[in-house]
Amino acid sequence: MKPVVALVGRPNVGKSTLFNRLTRTRDALVADFPGLTRDRHYGDGRVGPVPYLAIDTGGFEPQGAAGIAREMAQQAELAIAESDVVIFVVDAREGLTAQDRRIAQRLRETGRRLVLAVNKAEGLPPEASAEFHELGLGEPRPISAAHGDGVAALMDETLAGFGAPEEEAEPAQGQRIRVAIVGRPNVGKSTLINALLGENRLIAFGEPGTTRDSIEVDFAYGGQQFRLIDTAGLRRKGKVFETIEKFSVVKTLQSIEQCHVALLLLDGAAEIADQDAHIAGYILEKGRALVIAVNKWDGLDEYQRICIKRELERKLHFLRWARVHYISALQATGLAAVMRSVAAAHRAAFTKLPTPKLTRALRAAVERQMPPRAGASRPKMRYAHQGGQNPPTIIIHGNGLTHVADSYRRYLEGWFREAFDLHGTPLRIEFRTGANPYAR
Repeated sequence: MKPVVALVGRPNVGKSTLFNRLTRTRDALVADFPGLTRDRHYGDGRVGPVPYLAIDTGGFEPQGAAGIAREMAQQAELAIAESDVVIFVVDAREGLTAQDRRIAQRLRETGRRLVLAVNKAEGLPPEASAEFHELGLGEPRPISAAHGDGVAALMDETLAGFGAPEEEAEPAQGQRIRVAIVGRPNVGKSTLINALLGENRLIAFGEPGTTRDSIEVDFAYGGQQFRLIDTAGLRRKGKVFETIEKFSVVKTLQSIEQCHVALLLLDGAAEIADQDAHIAGYILEKGRALVIAVNKWDGLDEYQRICIKRELERKLHFLRWARVHYISALQATGLAAVMRSVAAAHRAAFTKLPTPKLTRALRAAVERQMPPRAGASRPKMRYAHQGGQNPPTIIIHGNGLTHVADSYRRYLEGWFREAFDLHGTPLRIEFRTGANPYAR
């Protein structure tokens, strides 16, 4: 097993910056705002003598916290309980604070091995860290997470005594299905992930905008490995004013681009908004497989359910190929069917379509309904082959295919979708016309 290193400290001392430095990624959202990180964020450590697992946490207030601060403190407590070593991060430029003393006392009570890192020490004399001896946590280690100064020496001390871990039989990266759970704020994305995991892994708080960063959680279901990605809620562009929220939107859009399947979560207690259609349109533009889930279904009466289904048909009619489920994340109902549809959508997005079968299906479609004439001639479709996956792309070759009507393209899309069970994924069809040898 890899050793686990938790980064703990009060808000805005540079824990996320240090996490990105240790993992050599930009996974943690970083900005000059306190309280930006809220959930636990895991990553593979790459700075140090042995491999390890790093945990980024939100600002830690061990006593008297209320509201979202209390939820953040609970996440930090869970990270400490999971850890083998805790790096207590303090701020050299602000000096020792009363909150630092409270955190130090709480960390001593845990019995975990502690290492004191004095961040933002670049350009300061060594004696600037001397006041942190008062915490009684050993020698303060001045570092600069932003510039990398002293980080390697810090990790040498932190990981001293840990040997190289045994090789673990982890699933290959390509075998995990990356599932981005997206939607408007406060539709229950974090609650859904907690229900799937059976634990309070993420903060689910009753106010919009609780999740700010994209948090990845590994999960196994039905013998298949998944990576669930909790994302920040997407509001209309004109409603996004805070800089933090703009960063969150960028991270959410990146998560959609990098996922295999997008799970669009809708709020059954509210009407289907135009923003839901905009999010669905972005997923379609990126060609990602899609499953739709309508949450909070348990709190609706029969009339409200009928209205929601009508709204779905009217505003998301362009997603008829995606499976729709009606669930309750809070009551954990309907989740098994959602995960089965996610796995099926992934299979459809990465299916391999042999050229002979595609060509036979194309000929059957043309025999059933020929393409309409374009001028004096009728397009002639000769054969088809697969041009890509995720989304599946079918390339059709022939003569006079430049002016094939959009209605016929949609007919072929539906034909191929039924013939090869390509439900849950977009399907792209391209036409390529051979050059006319007698053009001159």
